[in-house]
Amino acid sequence: MVRPEVGAVPRRCARCGGHEYGGAPACAHCRDLVDGIVEAEWRAFLRRWDAAPGDEERALAEMVVAEPDRYDWRVVDAALDRLVCPDCGGRLARGPVGCPACDRAHGFRYAAVETDRPGVPPGNEHAVRVNVSVVRRPQITSEGELLVRRLLLPLLLAGFLPGTEEAQRLSAQLKKSPPGRRAHLAERAVEALARDLSRTPRAGRAAASSPTSPETPAATRRRSARARPR
Repeated sequence: MVRPEVGAVPRRCARCGGHEYGGAPACAHCRDLVDGIVEAEWRAFLRRWDAAPGDEERALAEMVVAEPDRYDWRVVDAALDRLVCPDCGGRLARGPVGCPACDRAHGFRYAAVETDRPGVPPGNEHAVRVNVSVVRRPQITSEGELLVRRLLLPLLLAGFLPGTEEAQRLSAQLKKSPPGRRAHLAERAVEALARDLSRTPRAGRAAASSPTSPETPAATRRRSARARPR
């Protein structure tokens, strides 16, 4: 399974017990699922270009990274993974915060193409790609934000998009709670959203969801602004 279909009920991970994808980066199984979202699109991209592993694949990755606004965000993220950062020596855009080349590449990745799937609220794909990016580079954000983004990811993949009030309410609850209770409260809140998602008919889900959130534009985005997520 690369990513769930729109409207699918989030499944439990046999390894971590949470919803699949939402246990990343700590849960190896969930981490592999999140990476698979990017890798599956890259494999399809290589087939279209008939590129072989090695020098041809690396040249293709360099071409993609040079013009990220021409390619799907998953292709761009996968291309970055295949290039070495000249400053830190790790995978480009995945290095520590403060690495000049990684920070620069991480910012440019948001120029990539984002196309909403049929049946989702406008902006859902942007929310998916931001959360995937954060989960795959957790050092860029706070522990609290990582917690919320990873727990919401399974719902976003199923086509859900939290409204502004829902996002603000959850953020306020976590900020007020003691650090030791934040994970429990966040898990309860996401479980409630998951139950609502399972009871909502697929056809009406997109219409019922608000197209906006603190991190999501009001209209469907083909390309996102060249900036890091807040």
